[in-house]
Order: sequence, then structure tokens, then C-alpha cells
Amino acid sequence: MIQTIGMILDESFPPDPRVENEANLLIKAGYKIKLFCLGKETEQVMYNGIEVHRYKASNFVMDKLSALAYTFPFYRLFLQKRLTHFFKNNSIDALHVHDIRVAEAVFRVNKRYSYFLTLDMHENRPEIMKLYKFVNTFPGNILINLNKWKKKEEKFVRLADRLVVVTDEAKKDLVERVGIDDSKITSLPNTPLQSFYKDYTTAESIMLRYKDSFNLLYIGETGLRRGIKNAIEAVAIVKKDIPNIKLILVGKSKDDAYLKALAREQGVEDCIDYQGWQNPSSFASYILASHIGISPLIRNKHHDTTYANKIFQYMAFGKPIIVSDCPAQANVAIDYNVGLVHEADDSNSLAMSILKLYRDKELFKEMQSNAAMLIEDKFNWEKTGSALTELYRDVSND
Repeated sequence: MIQTIGMILDESFPPDPRVENEANLLIKAGYKIKLFCLGKETEQVMYNGIEVHRYKASNFVMDKLSALAYTFPFYRLFLQKRLTHFFKNNSIDALHVHDIRVAEAVFRVNKRYSYFLTLDMHENRPEIMKLYKFVNTFPGNILINLNKWKKKEEKFVRLADRLVVVTDEAKKDLVERVGIDDSKITSLPNTPLQSFYKDYTTAESIMLRYKDSFNLLYIGETGLRRGIKNAIEAVAIVKKDIPNIKLILVGKSKDDAYLKALAREQGVEDCIDYQGWQNPSSFASYILASHIGISPLIRNKHHDTTYANKIFQYMAFGKPIIVSDCPAQANVAIDYNVGLVHEADDSNSLAMSILKLYRDKELFKEMQSNAAMLIEDKFNWEKTGSALTELYRDVSND
């Protein structure tokens, strides 16, 4: 019988919306959550009903040494010592491990305890690491072996009692690539809490700022792999037909200087509004002030099997979406008729999608209605999160 779940996270907490949402969901279902995490000090605190056990770790350990987790044993040994203390001093019935970086240390310590173990894979880490600058530049390109990360991932997938992934596409990938039974895997997307679109306040200044323009909205990191270059070029293509077009970027990245130069070169500097990182409490205002939400991700094995959380945030307020043809997000747009799909890394294709929704008022209204209903009926956390409580109920009944 599972009553207390030990969640394992090798980062600071808070913030981590997925970890917090999962913990709160399980607490409401009657489970007690004890969370192992790292932080500036070793301490035990209560946070929103979660019993948080922080273990002191420097930024060097969390940011640098962790990247070498499967190159040298230092990070694993650092974690094992603290995990041993956590296991020894806490009564728990099962482990819920967040991502593969901490997994080897957990599996080694758990040999002594044999707790039921769920591995929660927030992303395809070996694939997304291919896109990181530190992995592709010296000394990371010498020290970090991504083939080793992939082999470790596949090993842990086989060892875990249950797996949690973020999309059905990620589930299918693991079944085909690793050869495990799909009944072992639970799909749990990062959908918005109902409070996100039911309990919010609006900022009048944001609403007024964009009241006279046709607004495309992008929320999140603006790095080139997110397709923002294509979005700026698409704005340049459609500007003649939509003179009052505005691309609102709520987020930033190291590529912003390049993107701003590109906007000047394309003659659309006045059409791009760089808002930088904003408090999530303002997202509702930006979405309500916009007409279309975009997610023009460049295709790769990571993007193909994950959802950009932003597409659900846009739809929560009844906004049609335009997404690139990364299968996971494209399937949502097509299957539920909530948006259009453009060819990834193709500015002309994105521009044509923008023009279609701008011109076809009936289609726009239909997708507006479908988007709002989809979030209310299916893709909110209170609905999708039930898959996690069912996982633990099933295990308790075995």
C-alpha cells in the first residue's frame, strides 16, 4: 500500500511547475509527498503541503557538475551521499524520480531499499542536449558523450517500474526504440490548471497597448531553435496584407540581438514587440490581447515528441494556434481543429497560415470555439492529471 511518495529532484525547488502540480495532485488524492531537492542550504520546510528536504549544493554542482553526470562519477557520488541520508531518515513507500540526470544515483541507493520506482521523463534529454551550446563547444564537446546519455536513458527506462512521459508521441518513441510494453508508460502532458484561465486578473495597460493591432503572440524562450527567426520573416511577408500586424514576444534568449538585427533588415522593426520575461500572472493579459498564439518550433527528435506548454495556454483563452509540423503539437492542432500547421523552418509556409486565419473569419471563429472547449473538456491539469493518480492507485491495488 502506497501512502508516502518520495519525489526526487536534483534542482532547486521552487519553482518547478510540473513537480509542484504533480505533488499537489497526489496530495489531494490522499498521498503524502516528501520531496528531495537541492538548494542553497540544507533544511526541511513545508511548501504548499509538500514536505521539502533541501540539501546544500553550489551553483557549480547544479549547473556544471550535473552536465558531466555520465562522464565522471563525482555528481553521482555527491547525490548518493545525500540520497542515502534522505532514504535513511524518512519513511516512504515509493519513489517518483524526476528525469534521468539523477536516476543512476537513485537506482544505486535504492538497491538497498527496493522501493517501487516511477521515472518521470520531462523531456528527451539526450536529444535536447544536442541543441545546448555548452555541449557543442569546448570543453563540453570533448567531455560530454551523448551516446552514453542515450544508453543510460534506455537502461533506466528498462529498470523503472513505471514511466511517465509528456506526450503520446514520446510514449510511442520509447516503445519502438527501447522495446518496452506501453502499459508501463503513462502520458502526462503539462496542461494548465483551471485557475490559470478561470481565476486571473487583466492588466489594462497591456490590453490598451495592443488594441489597434492584429497580434501574434509567442510566450517562452526566443532561441533560434524555437523558430522565432521564421516568425519575424513571416511578419515581413504578410505586412503588406496586414499593415497593423504585431508580433509580441514574451520571453528572451541570447539570440535576441540577432533577431532584432533581422527585424531591422526585414523592415519590420516596428512590428516586433520584445517584452522580455514577464511574471506568469501577466500571461492572461497578453493572450487576451492577442488574436493568434504561435509555436513555430524547428523540428528535431525532442520537439517532435513534446508539447510546448504555451499552446495550451493560448487555447485556454480561446485563441487559435499556428504551430510547426512537429508531430506532437501538429496532431493537437489537426485532430481537434484548433489551429493551422505550417512546415517547420519555412517562413513562407508560416506566413500563409497567418494570412489564412486573418482572412477566413468563419474558420477563425470555429477554431476559437474549439480551442476553448478543448481545454475545458480535455486538456486542463485537473483532467489530464488523473492519469497520475490512477497510476498510483493501480499500483496500490496490485
